[in-house]
Amino acid sequence: MKANIHPSSVAGTIVAPASKSAMQRACAAALIKGGRTVLHNPGISADDKAALDIITQLGAEVKEEGDTIVINSNGVRARNDEINCGESGLSVRMFTSIAALNHERIRVNGKGSLVNRPLSFFNEVLPQLGVECESNNGHLPLQIKGPLHPKNIEVDGSLSSQFLTGLLFAYSAAGARAVSIHVKNLNSKPYIDLTLKLMKDFRLPVPDNHNYTEFFYKDEVAHARDEKIDYTVEGDWSGGAFLLVAGAVAGDLVVKGLDLLSTQADRAVLGALMQSGANMSITDQQIEIRRSLLKPFHFNATDCPDLFPPLVALASNCKGTSVIEGVHRLEHKESNRALTLKEEFLKMGIGIELQDDLMVIKGGEGIHGTLVSAHHDHRIAMACAVAALNADAPMNIEGADAVNKSYPQFWDHLQQLKARLSLQQ
Repeated sequence: MKANIHPSSVAGTIVAPASKSAMQRACAAALIKGGRTVLHNPGISADDKAALDIITQLGAEVKEEGDTIVINSNGVRARNDEINCGESGLSVRMFTSIAALNHERIRVNGKGSLVNRPLSFFNEVLPQLGVECESNNGHLPLQIKGPLHPKNIEVDGSLSSQFLTGLLFAYSAAGARAVSIHVKNLNSKPYIDLTLKLMKDFRLPVPDNHNYTEFFYKDEVAHARDEKIDYTVEGDWSGGAFLLVAGAVAGDLVVKGLDLLSTQADRAVLGALMQSGANMSITDQQIEIRRSLLKPFHFNATDCPDLFPPLVALASNCKGTSVIEGVHRLEHKESNRALTLKEEFLKMGIGIELQDDLMVIKGGEGIHGTLVSAHHDHRIAMACAVAALNADAPMNIEGADAVNKSYPQFWDHLQQLKARLSLQQ
């Protein structure tokens, strides 16, 4: 699909989409906790649907009831010998360890860019926990056979905190007692905060967090499976970041549904917007943001790498040179985002230099409307769309349907906000 976006002002009130980070974790928690869970404000992205499919294959019953999703579970009891994670990096990194709780062999698969993501973590860690694990040279498909037995281990958290999230869930489900997961070089600590908060919300055993270097499970009794859980999926700061940047560069927007106390890492977008001088009014209920004269900013995105695309769109509208730290976190995404952002924004006349772990963006000289590609990457498609709002001519984005992975309502929401755009199959 191709999106054609004309230079536009955006205005109105919009509710941010549901957080897929919270939604996918809630699916995992509902599976391992057992009993009945009712999810309110459930996500509808491709990654959310992949998580629901995975827990169904691992034994849960999933039903839509009005605006909610009801999950009934007796724990991990796989119905089939394969789970497919679609293109979801979180799903494969989280659910592989959870699937290892099963006693029978399971094949873990995926599609698209997911088959190229490194998963050697499992080859190194799962055998230490009594799980047989075979991979395709550190990539999908994986063959695993449990059950997983919690033990004292040390893991490397430098590639992604999502591997640790899966282990934390699996240890909790397996009744870990008086054991620790030691972690070195952990990235994206706020996402671990989200995992631990969600475990608490689902009344699962929560390990003590010792400065993100050790997660210790006390000698406690197992959780009660018969308690009903009502869980409301919070708004998504990752998708909301594009709306907020759109308001700062081309609009007069009110964005609702974002929790200011959220543990989501991408809430940090507010710091970058404040640095850039964005005109914002923030309350517990909403964020008002208007077109502003923007100045360059310096922002560390090591713990929130998904902010790179919206921040590049923001920096393109800032008069001067902006710097974003954390480039090493971008290689293993839907695309190599550092190279993809550089390539596509260069087509728009925006110079981007990569200097070791820094991305240097020269903005404020105008954005040229042209033909760009999303590279099958949802966040690249959205970044190009936000940049298009202030371009000097229409922007044509090939692969615009990539947004379905995380924010399928994105194009509808832009149109609701009066952006001039059309979609072609």
